[in-house]
Amino acid sequence: MTFSPDLAALRFGCGLSPALAPPATPEALLAGLDGPDAMSARFPIEDFTAFSEQIAAARAVRETAKNRKDKIENQRVLRRSLTAARNRWHLQRLLRWTWSETPLRERLTAFWADHFTVMGKSSIMLSGALPYEQSAIRPHVAGRFADLLIAVTTHPMMLHYLDQSASVGPGSRLARGRADGRGLNENLAREVLELHTLGVDGPYTQDDVRQLAELFTGLTYTAAKGFAFQPRRAEPGAETVLGKSYGGDPARLEPVLDTLRDLAVHPATARHIARKLAVHFVSDAPDPALVDHVTARYLETGGDLMAVYGALIEHPAAWAAGPANIKPPLDYVASACRALAVPPERLAALEPRRARRLLIDPLAKMGQPLFRPRGPDGWAEEDAAWITPQAVSARLLWALSAPSALRPDLPEPRSFVDTTLGAFATEPVRFAAASAESRADAVGLVLSAPAFQRR
Repeated sequence: MTFSPDLAALRFGCGLSPALAPPATPEALLAGLDGPDAMSARFPIEDFTAFSEQIAAARAVRETAKNRKDKIENQRVLRRSLTAARNRWHLQRLLRWTWSETPLRERLTAFWADHFTVMGKSSIMLSGALPYEQSAIRPHVAGRFADLLIAVTTHPMMLHYLDQSASVGPGSRLARGRADGRGLNENLAREVLELHTLGVDGPYTQDDVRQLAELFTGLTYTAAKGFAFQPRRAEPGAETVLGKSYGGDPARLEPVLDTLRDLAVHPATARHIARKLAVHFVSDAPDPALVDHVTARYLETGGDLMAVYGALIEHPAAWAAGPANIKPPLDYVASACRALAVPPERLAALEPRRARRLLIDPLAKMGQPLFRPRGPDGWAEEDAAWITPQAVSARLLWALSAPSALRPDLPEPRSFVDTTLGAFATEPVRFAAASAESRADAVGLVLSAPAFQRR
């Protein structure tokens, strides 16, 4: 199979757009990934530093409150403010998908954010997912996997989600003489080995998990200071992970980073990442030759992600058949916004409740509640997870009702078929769109077509 601009826009981008041309070559698909992040500048999302400062300032106000009633009210105001910000940032993310000239960046940001899933475990921290993505994921999508792994593993949101700040080395200074039940927490170590690097079937044992967990003691964060390594919480002495010794006395952060760098270039990590990329972008059951090719490039370059993406895109199996994978709900809605070329001012003008009804609540009905992943392993890649009667019904209802609210001047049906489906438009879809009773019905039929539901 050979490169196809339309398939490139669907499979590796955010979908076809009437305003933006699809990539003409594989090189054009990759171009700009390591350049300026134009979408972050145009549609800003608060980074985690600013998010933390907002929380810290609100907590300071709460602590100076004169009574319990005022403290509760201050907490309520903070929750409302962060919820409004979270929803606003979600709209900014949709606009990035809609108007990006480097749409692979948006897809990769979403891929890695799911690979390194986090979720706020309180109403306040629930709003931290997109600032985490903005700070820890997005700057590293075109760099080295090791740098990305370090950024997410030491990020406050990851430490919060996996309860790392509750982990105390049994032999640490902090643990001596204490009887408060605190002890070693293996959550972060297990997910780093099982999900983030080596894979579920990777070459590690329970002893490796425990040793890595002991090495990770000391990684912590506070709302006021952010990430910090605290030697008094760290387990003293060296730890052995996959047969190699790390750390010692005194406890320091550098051995933790060395361990992560070694895990990042392990052959099992290379294969795990290669397969996940192939499954996500190409097929639930990717060609083994494609996985082998991407794995080899990963190992050759020590996890240089630009080289890894290049290997994925250059392989003939990446262009097999037509659109294959079902779009998850968030991707489906975002690609519909791109197909409709929804004007930024239109989303900005939406009243918050209406924006929630149009662009947030439907995601839960489709099976992907916003910012609430099913667990540390993120959202399902298998098509079957998204093809349920309720989810399909929710997609159809959204396709028929939401577009006219997002863009009252809906496009002419015949041209919409071509600009949205490109080479994958079929005569039955053309006929259905042309015969629809209204433009809203025509647009809904196109967005419900199998060629649009898949990528």
